[in-house]
Amino acid sequence: MRRFLPGPVVGVIATLLLLVNIFFWVPLLLCVALAKLVLPIAGWQRLLAPLPLFIAEAWISCNSAWMRLTQHTQWDVQGLDSLDYQSWYMVNCNHQSWVDILVLQHCLNRRIPLLKFFLKQQLIWVPVMGLAWWALEFPFMRRHSEQYLQQHPEMRGKDQETTRKACEKFAQVPTSVMNFLEGTRFTAAKHARKQSPYVYLLKPKAGGLALALNAMGDKFQAILDITIVYPDGTPTFWQFLQGRMHHVIVRARLLPIPQHLARADYSGDAQARAAFQAWVAQMWHEKDAQIALLRKAP
Repeated sequence: MRRFLPGPVVGVIATLLLLVNIFFWVPLLLCVALAKLVLPIAGWQRLLAPLPLFIAEAWISCNSAWMRLTQHTQWDVQGLDSLDYQSWYMVNCNHQSWVDILVLQHCLNRRIPLLKFFLKQQLIWVPVMGLAWWALEFPFMRRHSEQYLQQHPEMRGKDQETTRKACEKFAQVPTSVMNFLEGTRFTAAKHARKQSPYVYLLKPKAGGLALALNAMGDKFQAILDITIVYPDGTPTFWQFLQGRMHHVIVRARLLPIPQHLARADYSGDAQARAAFQAWVAQMWHEKDAQIALLRKAP
């Protein structure tokens, strides 16, 4: 399709297919979520538990289908052969665009359990999608500035509590916990403002990763570290819909979880916190070097 239609026309078609897909699967998802909510009976909950995951994976498969129909993308993907659908993974990736999420879902769907994201509380109000994320039990986090926390000290630690409760639920069935360590999408302006020591990455925020590993580190088989590179430049979502993502490189590797760091008290032990941050920094230096090599590859 991309070969003989103008980009804006491809974009409109892709958008329509995206919306049709959303409005087909989300009502089914909400029906299951409401059935679970109305009858909080243990046996009924166990019976319905697999259905939201099945619906979400079918939804992602249909996304992949319209992407293949409307896109003419060269996918260069390596490192996904040894994954286990029945295991727990902490998934980490660099973050450049909203397109990253569709790339990750396309590559990982049914290879590992459904990706679960920690979302900003405000996103629950996104039309339709907010309800879908709620139905899939994605944790919603309230992010507060340091100034706000100084004025409202009772709110300090609420995000950590939300993370811990979510991880307790994730520990019950195989789950992939998705974490963008940078906390936001990479831009040159953010890179300069935050004075990042890396060339292609923002400074990583280790606190959320430390808390998740501390809460369920014995469950995670490994950290699935993924690097995404767009050789032709990072596409905006509209450029992606127009079929202008011609080439994407995805590299994955499994990293062992250092149990001595996962069990440590990140928030209360300064020495443990420094060791954890050093481990994350080393992982980030390796990713930065990998991106540099992939960008230079022919």
